[in-house]
Amino acid sequence: MSIFRAYDIRGIFGKDLTGEISNKIGRAFGTYLKDGTVAVGKDNRLSSPTLRDSLIDGLISSGIDVIDLGIIPTPLLYFSIFKLNTDGGVMITGSHNPPEYNGFKLCKGTDTLYGDEIQEIKKIIDSGEFKREEGKLTEKNIIDDYIGDVKKKITVKRKLKVVIDAGNGTAGIVAPILFRELGCDVIELNCKLDGNFPSHHPDPTIDEYLGELIAIVKEKNADFGVAYDGDADRAGFVDDNGDIIRGDQALILFSREILEKRKNSKIVFEVKCSQALIEDIKEHGGIPIMYKTGHSFIKKKIKDEDSPLAGEMSGHFYFRDNYYGYDDGIFASARMAQLLSKSKEKASELLAKVPKYYSTPEIRIDCPEDLKFKIVDEITKKFKKTNEVITVDGARIQFKDGWGLVRASNTQPALILRFEAKTQNRLEEIKKKVIGELRKFPALNKSL
Repeated sequence: MSIFRAYDIRGIFGKDLTGEISNKIGRAFGTYLKDGTVAVGKDNRLSSPTLRDSLIDGLISSGIDVIDLGIIPTPLLYFSIFKLNTDGGVMITGSHNPPEYNGFKLCKGTDTLYGDEIQEIKKIIDSGEFKREEGKLTEKNIIDDYIGDVKKKITVKRKLKVVIDAGNGTAGIVAPILFRELGCDVIELNCKLDGNFPSHHPDPTIDEYLGELIAIVKEKNADFGVAYDGDADRAGFVDDNGDIIRGDQALILFSREILEKRKNSKIVFEVKCSQALIEDIKEHGGIPIMYKTGHSFIKKKIKDEDSPLAGEMSGHFYFRDNYYGYDDGIFASARMAQLLSKSKEKASELLAKVPKYYSTPEIRIDCPEDLKFKIVDEITKKFKKTNEVITVDGARIQFKDGWGLVRASNTQPALILRFEAKTQNRLEEIKKKVIGELRKFPALNKSL
């Protein structure tokens, strides 16, 4: 399995990723950039210091000047590129993957490398032809600058009670401070950094990991709760009743706020999002744009479309109306606080007005890396005989009263499924029909 993925470099530390490989990635990225200054941040995984040291050695040996930002959330790495005007950045993070994973997110200027650009890094490594010069290393604390910048952009008009679950990831060193400085009453959960992630895995898309957050929101009568993934580029929300706010539901609330001031704006979202989102964007005067899943793809798309907002089911939210257009779970949660503080209604009351569909959460099915795209192709061919199939990313199979999605994960050996319909019975029928076709592939039998 290649560590060079669609929009980052990722693998198991000690197996796919070693200090030697990290050094070569640094040398190759420095060769790719040719010269300039690169900001480097890392998450709090146990393997990150080793990868950081070898990566920086590689960058410096190729003539790159490095600014070491230390342990930070991924959005602060992106922010530093704007703030410090660097020529690029590297974030060392395993994101939402299990603790044994780690990886690299690479930026040239303010743009994240993906697709062929990441493959170019691999080609340079394979060639062994690295630029040889000597750069220098400096250090910088970017956290205070980030908090100050967000405070200029966010106004919380009334005091809110917010429960923050950092999942023992990097949000714990930023989000509680920011929310208190915005005037909120903050209750902290799992905000102490721990690369073993002892409380629960830091992935806000998995319902079982939100159990503690839900319980505390209800117990403390909080206005809302927020959970972050390990590097805090994603956020998951819980309303005042303790009900989970799905990524596309949160995007509905964010889009309504923006469309109040900017009619006819394009709102970008990925293929796993609800039909309810499409309908709500249109109802509030916006133009819905469906696109591929993945932070690099979405960031490029919102620039190309001049969109003020984009989002994904996984909790990536991208604001360009008064922000920089990259995915930032901490900024998104501050926007949620601002939105709720301006409303006379609670989060649960705002969501009660969202069009009702029945849907499944994101379903991950183990699938061999070398088969996942082939299976999606076969499913597409099968259903195109009878249904409209949207192929912007995988196969979104359209039915008269619902849809089913089968797409290959870009980060794991897995297929991603999601289903939606106007009734619960119809949801089960669509799900059964699509999974029935997937059962015909022997490689999936153990997972289905």
